[in-house]
Amino acid sequence: MNIIMNMTWKELLRKRVMLLTLIMTSVFLIAFWFVAKSIGGHASFQGSGMSGAEQLIQRFADGAFILSLGFFFGAFVIAFLSIFSSFSALSGEAEQGVLQALLPRPLPRWKWYLGRWLGYVIFGVSYALLLFIAILLITQAHAAVPGDLLTLLKAFLLFASVVPVIISISMLGSGFLSAIGNGVFMTMLYGAGWLGGMIDKVSGSLPLKPDALQSLQNMTGIMSVLMPADGLQRKMIAVLFSFKELGGMIPIDESFFGVADAIPSNSFVIYAVFYTVVVLLIGIYRFERKDL
Repeated sequence: MNIIMNMTWKELLRKRVMLLTLIMTSVFLIAFWFVAKSIGGHASFQGSGMSGAEQLIQRFADGAFILSLGFFFGAFVIAFLSIFSSFSALSGEAEQGVLQALLPRPLPRWKWYLGRWLGYVIFGVSYALLLFIAILLITQAHAAVPGDLLTLLKAFLLFASVVPVIISISMLGSGFLSAIGNGVFMTMLYGAGWLGGMIDKVSGSLPLKPDALQSLQNMTGIMSVLMPADGLQRKMIAVLFSFKELGGMIPIDESFFGVADAIPSNSFVIYAVFYTVVVLLIGIYRFERKDL
């Protein structure tokens, strides 16, 4: 499997996926730096009459807002990187004849599939770590961020957990659809999950009848079950800022983060892990029986 993982990384380099990702990430981080500087400028405290404790609280609130913006767009970057690095993992290589050349050798198909999966996941999680640290450092330069290492570790694991979820679905789809078809399918599925999360965020503030609200919540629940990425991101934000522990002490508008009414439970995280494993196993089973 190590050989397959190395082949995966070399392919990402050959297709310039890494280069394009680094360029676009640099542009994003430069723009994010100026946004963070505009929101968290220290000059706003001069002559404000605020005490040191009040300034610290305000800096934390500013940091929460800045981090939410950074991770909101960062989640999109990671999701689309996961999709477009793996959407042609099977169908694309079958069309190019790569699989026909490799698989007749004494290499079990499940090892090839798992090696590809690990290659994409390690690449995506490594990128997520760099992006996570960069967003924290930029925010720290202009505001305050949570300093508890255990909280940051939990938040990162939730932030990066989107990578194996999406790659598992993408590689499964690649066993059924063409490369272009799978790319379109994954983009629409992720968009549906994101839309379900947005509807869930604003549904509580809409003047709807109970029956209509229940139907809307059922629909968003189905979207979250099919694509749990948005729920994992909301859970990450809730864990990072410890909304339950703050208890309103910090002036943060929780509705902006999409967790005012419903923070995804630990059971949802367990479901996402189980969902990822099941989809991965189904993908391996499908590939074992696929005609190349």
